[in-house]
Amino acid sequence: MTALTVTLALVASVALLLRWQRPAWYWMSFGVVFAVVRILARYASVMDACGLTVPPSRWRLALARMTGRPIPESRAPRILRLRPTRTGLVLRLKLRPGQDAFDFSAASDRLRHSFVMQNVTAREIRSGVVELRMTGYDVLKRVQMPAAARGGVMRVPVAMREDGEVYYRDYHQTPHALNVGATQSGKSVYQRNLVAALATLDVALVGIDCKQGVELAPLARRFTALTDNPDAAADLLDALVEHMEGVYQLIRREQRLSADLPDAEITADIWDLPDHLRPTPIVLLVDEVAELALFATKEEEKRRDRIITSLVRLAQLGRAAGIYLEICGQRFGSELGKGITMLRAQLTGRTAHRVNDETSANMAFGDIAPDAVLATVQIRTDRPGTAVAGDSSGGWVRIRTPHLTLRRAVNIANSHAHRTPEVPALDAFRPVLSPLGKAAAPSAVTAPAIV
Repeated sequence: MTALTVTLALVASVALLLRWQRPAWYWMSFGVVFAVVRILARYASVMDACGLTVPPSRWRLALARMTGRPIPESRAPRILRLRPTRTGLVLRLKLRPGQDAFDFSAASDRLRHSFVMQNVTAREIRSGVVELRMTGYDVLKRVQMPAAARGGVMRVPVAMREDGEVYYRDYHQTPHALNVGATQSGKSVYQRNLVAALATLDVALVGIDCKQGVELAPLARRFTALTDNPDAAADLLDALVEHMEGVYQLIRREQRLSADLPDAEITADIWDLPDHLRPTPIVLLVDEVAELALFATKEEEKRRDRIITSLVRLAQLGRAAGIYLEICGQRFGSELGKGITMLRAQLTGRTAHRVNDETSANMAFGDIAPDAVLATVQIRTDRPGTAVAGDSSGGWVRIRTPHLTLRRAVNIANSHAHRTPEVPALDAFRPVLSPLGKAAAPSAVTAPAIV
């Protein structure tokens, strides 16, 4: 056996081992080279087989007849750029006359098989230019958030998309969101990742956790306000509405409209206010909204109407006042009573984890993206954290949040406890912290947090 044979055998063994154990390393070392060669070699034939070519123009046919040359072949879109990424390839194409970006979206599954890639998605960059984003391996199998994933003001990374990009929760673009999912679907881990990411920003976190605080109480050191029962939640929401009205009065005072005021200084929300006047933005997290909407007595029904009315008002008016909603629940349908569908209509962002029936998926996406309903019911039980994320525009994508243990989430919350702002209107609901560092929600039933 020659030294070359031994070397090739060793390289092949390393490649197979990496592909099995470390697909990301395999892609960066071997897979990207093989994929580029394969795509360039097969490109013309694949485009033709997928019906993504155009016949030669009339003047080319006429020129071929006059000169006696063979009839020219159909032309594929021109490659503008082929760029490797840490998870796949980005192929940018210049469309030929008569082609449409929808043709590439419809053929994405055939392109995936033809180029032997894990996933292919197509999107239009501008008129006449389409980008094919391909992933070389299953990025949702073992989620690893890139170190370069950095958010911004009210924009935090929370998951990985199936196309290899980072999924950001952008509160400026999508102020309010709904998160549904069955038990053990990963809904709580998504919320835990969201809290851990928001903990690093200068925002006020307000929580309503009617499961006796088991989800949010351990993170209480980073919460400005926290309740664990419907009675306290009703009072907290009333206080938030009152705070919102005060913020609007501040905005109105600072508008000071006059003929000589520059357009850039006219504001209708908190983000155009001067830094020293801008109120702290607030993110309200509601865990298991059904516990707030269910009732058994007349008194509970009155409390329920108070809660839903306050939530609807915050969803309708809170964005300009810097109040953002994250509503979680297993189901979110009309069976929860009057006003619930009005609230759902205000929640632009939709995230659906694995559900137990198609009706639950319809509650999230049935009115905006029917295709996402099918994708939601196909989420496997052995992949907790996998979800379908979309918005009211109808666009959607599969995502998966990395597994974040409660211990690590608590450590992150505690390390950023100094960022917890004080909101005077919510002082009555501030979590009670013991001298030993154990945190609990301010209610009759308290439970110590992990430290």
